[in-house]
Amino acid sequence: MNMQSGFKLTRIAAAAVSLSLTMAGAALAQEVVKIGYSGPLSGGAALYGKNVLSGMEMAVKEINSKGLEVGGKKYKLEIVALDDQYNPSQTGINVQRLVQQHKTPAVLVPHSGGIFAVQAFNEKSNVLLLAYTSLPQVTARGNKLTVRIPPEFTGYVDPFIKHAMSKYGKNAAIANADHDYAKAWTAAFKPAWEAAGGKIVAENPMSYNKATDFYSGVSRVMQAKPDVLFIGGASEPTALVAKQARELGFKGGFIVIDQAKMDEMSKVIGGYQPLEGAIGVLPLVEDTRPDAKGFVERYRKTHDNRDPSSEVSLNYTAVHATAIAMKLANSVTDPVAIRAQMDKAIKELPNEANPNDLDGVNEAGGMLANTYVGTVEDGKVKALNLRSLAASK
Repeated sequence: MNMQSGFKLTRIAAAAVSLSLTMAGAALAQEVVKIGYSGPLSGGAALYGKNVLSGMEMAVKEINSKGLEVGGKKYKLEIVALDDQYNPSQTGINVQRLVQQHKTPAVLVPHSGGIFAVQAFNEKSNVLLLAYTSLPQVTARGNKLTVRIPPEFTGYVDPFIKHAMSKYGKNAAIANADHDYAKAWTAAFKPAWEAAGGKIVAENPMSYNKATDFYSGVSRVMQAKPDVLFIGGASEPTALVAKQARELGFKGGFIVIDQAKMDEMSKVIGGYQPLEGAIGVLPLVEDTRPDAKGFVERYRKTHDNRDPSSEVSLNYTAVHATAIAMKLANSVTDPVAIRAQMDKAIKELPNEANPNDLDGVNEAGGMLANTYVGTVEDGKVKALNLRSLAASK
């Protein structure tokens, strides 16, 4: 080997070392910030919990691909997910672990029992709770480190009643699930139906999570000849309740609580036709607004052509908003400062990251939205603006 060749090899080796050191420096410069998740990833509610998580993970991939810079430093977002099997006591344990071991400034919990368990200590532990539930009590408690992701369900009650009563009649039967969230819906629905001039002719909540055959329960309420059935819980059993009501001769309309998704129900019962006359949450796949359609297409491309639910899209948006709030707060470690920027963060969301058209966070910590609902007419879903429906006479 001549001397000139030796110098060339030395320069190449030096350049390689320099490049590796530069890459190592860049890797070290990009710190990791973790967002925690505690939800059901096994057991009967696993599909629901995995839907929530898939929306969060989709957001993280998008944020990391574009780069997250906060206060002049580059960060990589990471989701740390722990299974709580829908058990509130396990949720509390999980969140304490997420805060102590993983130093998460924010955690997302998608069920009210777990949310209430975490609210017992999250302010003291200094962690922002992203609460995926539409229960108004979550923000009514005055917890200063809670943001409720979906708008509260009470906004659905009067418009749903107005629609169903005008089309089908004043006699309603209650045949929804018997868990705490369904009970909260019943507590709001029953007096509102009666205040609107209606009558509750039968009331028979059922254990949607334990039963697969609802004939006896549905038969009991059908004997009262209702015009409208108030139903809802998880999507699959809700679909079976509707199906069995039709098989028993029910011709009226359904009010479907927001936990049940009509597109998921339709897959269980062979389409929307058995849900004729139903009113409930607008399926994301039936939303024709451009940002919703764009989100559905992106999700399908990266998830084996599966359809996203609102659990996917709303929690996807919540993670995007949290990242923007961190930028606005110039901090990834101060939950109080991050919470203070959440309203502005929602307003600054790019359209493609906001398929549900969220438009702010109120003082109590509840997200606000230009919500659309869906009715089934002639076997197809028709979109209605909730604010317009509520204002109509």
